[in-house]
Amino acid sequence: MIHSFQIQLYDPRHAAQHEYAAANRLNNRMRAEREPDDPPITLEEDIQRWRNIPPFVDVKAWGVWNADQSELIANASVAVLRLQENQHIADFGIEVLPKYRCRGIARRLLALCAEVARLENRRLMISGTSSNVPAGEAFMRRIGGELGLSMHTNQVNIAALDRDLIQRWLALGEQNTSEFALEFVDGIYPESELEPIADFLQVMNQQPRENMDMEDWHITPEHLREFEREMVARGQRRWTLFVGERATGKLVGYSEVVWHPTRAEILEQGGTGVSEAYRNKGLGRWLKAAMLDKVLRELPDAKRVRTGNAFSNAPMLKINNELGFRPYQTRYHWQVETQKVLGYLQA
Repeated sequence: MIHSFQIQLYDPRHAAQHEYAAANRLNNRMRAEREPDDPPITLEEDIQRWRNIPPFVDVKAWGVWNADQSELIANASVAVLRLQENQHIADFGIEVLPKYRCRGIARRLLALCAEVARLENRRLMISGTSSNVPAGEAFMRRIGGELGLSMHTNQVNIAALDRDLIQRWLALGEQNTSEFALEFVDGIYPESELEPIADFLQVMNQQPRENMDMEDWHITPEHLREFEREMVARGQRRWTLFVGERATGKLVGYSEVVWHPTRAEILEQGGTGVSEAYRNKGLGRWLKAAMLDKVLRELPDAKRVRTGNAFSNAPMLKINNELGFRPYQTRYHWQVETQKVLGYLQA
């Protein structure tokens, strides 16, 4: 017990209905602090997200209930991935409602996360915070965390897009059609193309990781299908544009947007990448312009597009700045040695 609050372990894949409902309410309250302009996430979407966590992700989660066990006032989770790479990492998150902070709750939850990392022999613990919630950064610095990667979440209002610029980029892109072709995919990837897509998506390992102590991720067709299974279960939509080289049939670039019909005004720009050997040909601008042109024509409810960019990713920042994307918030990715966390807890 912590001043009449009780911590309980729960299984996010198989929780009781009242646990799901309380977790959804807490998540929406925390999300409103990070993104105050956004609508809440429905209970059903959260349930499907939790129930469809990929099988290669092991998750431990705890909820902190108030005195009469009616509401969650904090939660924590720690995930370890059963993959060949990055076996030194445990990913954790802790959230506490503002009125319950500075009561030792986060410290108690951190101890549970650190014990999992220790038992799993994960020497490094990583987590993320938002510039809209300064308490998160203060906590990570207090426990000895080091800043590994800073990323702007950049946003553009669709009504403010420079449509003439988009058309100019499309026209420039059309000059590449003798060498390259655009291919559009609505929803999950075709089975026949799953393996080449998984192989191409290794390009995302070329994004800046700055100071993060992290190896390249190897994406397999099975991983993609598991991520898509969760996407479909929670009701998300995804549009993907690929650029293929005509002479070889090889994929050399892509861009995607993801959204949920219950929050159709907000589009999340997922990955955008071009293979290193094919850069400086205008393919990135062609992809971005073609996707935004399609959004303008076919998604009338969309009002904002958001995307994440590392501070050091100058080429993509330049493209997004030209399109009118501006900083909405900053996401910080932290890392801290597990032994340092255990030492902090013992002090």
